[in-house]
Amino acid sequence: MTAQATLWRSLVGLGFLAAAPTLWPALAQSVAPAPEAPTGRVAKSIGTATKDMVAAANPLAAQAGREILAAGGSAVDAAVAVQLVLNLVEPQSSGIGGGAFMVLWDGKDMTTLDGRETAPAAAKPERFLGPDGKPMKFYDAVVGGRSVGVPGTVRLLETAHKRWGKLPWKQVIEPAIRLSEEGFTISPRLNGLLTQEKYLQNDPVARAYFYDAEGKPKAVGTVLRNPAFAKTLRSIAEKGSDAFYTGEVAEDIVATVTGHATNPGDVTLDDLKSYKVLERDAVCGSYRVYKICGMGPPSSGQIAVQQIMSVLETRDMASLKPGPEAVHWIAEAGRLAFADRGLYVADPAFVSVPVKGLTDPGYLKSRAALVNPDKSMGKAKPGDPPFQKTFLWGASDGIEFGTSHMSIVDRNGNAVSMTTTIEDGFGARLMTKSGFLLNNELTDFSFATVEDGKPVANRVEAGKRPRSSMAPTIVLDSNNKLYAVVGSPGGSLIINYVAKTLVGLLDWKLDPQVAADLPNVGSRNGPTELEAGTEAEGWKAALEAKGHEVKLIDQNSGIHAIVVTPAGLVGGADSRREGVAIGNN
Repeated sequence: MTAQATLWRSLVGLGFLAAAPTLWPALAQSVAPAPEAPTGRVAKSIGTATKDMVAAANPLAAQAGREILAAGGSAVDAAVAVQLVLNLVEPQSSGIGGGAFMVLWDGKDMTTLDGRETAPAAAKPERFLGPDGKPMKFYDAVVGGRSVGVPGTVRLLETAHKRWGKLPWKQVIEPAIRLSEEGFTISPRLNGLLTQEKYLQNDPVARAYFYDAEGKPKAVGTVLRNPAFAKTLRSIAEKGSDAFYTGEVAEDIVATVTGHATNPGDVTLDDLKSYKVLERDAVCGSYRVYKICGMGPPSSGQIAVQQIMSVLETRDMASLKPGPEAVHWIAEAGRLAFADRGLYVADPAFVSVPVKGLTDPGYLKSRAALVNPDKSMGKAKPGDPPFQKTFLWGASDGIEFGTSHMSIVDRNGNAVSMTTTIEDGFGARLMTKSGFLLNNELTDFSFATVEDGKPVANRVEAGKRPRSSMAPTIVLDSNNKLYAVVGSPGGSLIINYVAKTLVGLLDWKLDPQVAADLPNVGSRNGPTELEAGTEAEGWKAALEAKGHEVKLIDQNSGIHAIVVTPAGLVGGADSRREGVAIGNN
């Protein structure tokens, strides 16, 4: 039996994972596609540990992080190991061909690092407009080089490791090299997503790697080896991130992007060489006795989460059980947050984002006052926050899709919350000869350049970072001590996933596994969205009685949460995906 099979079997035996699902429901055709298709639920038990913990989207990635923590590594050391293994075992969601946001707590300071992809220097606002001047169909824009932004993940990992790493760089990369060479078995989830995928096998490199000779996805249990990725990682281990942003790997990226037969992109060697990770101010706000911190622009995630929580703070959420009354408030708060997000948030190097005003307590109280306890407001309008410069932008909803998330706490109480992405499932459907998939992050920009005669803040521009909804979150208690590490994949639904989980943890005092598994609910300033196939379906009539337009949709979150308790660490990994929360005692 392989080491991987032993790990999976032990996790089943310990109750972390139930038998793998056998049904892989297709996406509903009546709604916009989910970031990644659902592949069934995997029942899980709570994770506990006394020293340290990793909650990540695949057991092999979590195990790599635990191995590094056991060797005395920091939370950042573990994050490097987890991300590089995720590139192998969860390639549809993240990897070194994409970008990430990292939030770090070192016991004193909260730091946020922006490793978001950037538009190449040749990018123009009209990038995703067709010959008729109208926005392209989504997958016409996604598939190929046009959608590929300059990746940021490798430089982000190196930047964080140089500052907070304890173990040698080569050591934290070794688990992924080992797995690349020895191989790992295709999981039920990866097989299920490949089965539903329409575009990936058109790329010859990806087809040779993920599909058999008949063009069918390789079966569950098939051993995948990726010697090309191992070679890339060995080069990065020896030379640092420069081995990715210059030289053979960079040339491979450029050739892959620009060489697409029907939809080429324009990333250059200079674009790669000049990429920079940016340290940004954390967005922090209060919620009852807690302090909630996360990523600022170009992510809209933490601003929107804080806005939602500030509205909910005006209600006694602890007295409400999960049900239609709680959903009413969560959805109405979401409408207000998404209305502001659509108008104000974009890359702060290009747009003056009024972060202070959008999170101002007085402003948020005025927004909360707009919520009628008995009736939905329908479509919310953006507010007029203080501390903003005068400008006129056109509002834009934008399209955002898939990601992965990891939550990590080391034995010294340092924490990492990192959300990482290649955007849509399997990204641009381009695989480099260096062994990794490329992102389609540029489709996170608004396709339309003008709305109501006004320029859209999140339009494509050279060197710009697209707006995101990623919301890696760290919660401190009333004594400014670490309390929780939370985050999720899920495109623009991330905001509602994280808010729901925070209510579960902070108001309802649920353990993180139960909080993660609660039905997903909320509004993105459209219909009130309830998770199909859950008890939330039973809340539809009560919400409609309050005037809500209700839609039942797949909401395939991947919440990973860790809570610090007097007895140690308690973790949860969303049952909708295959992750686990494990640690050392």
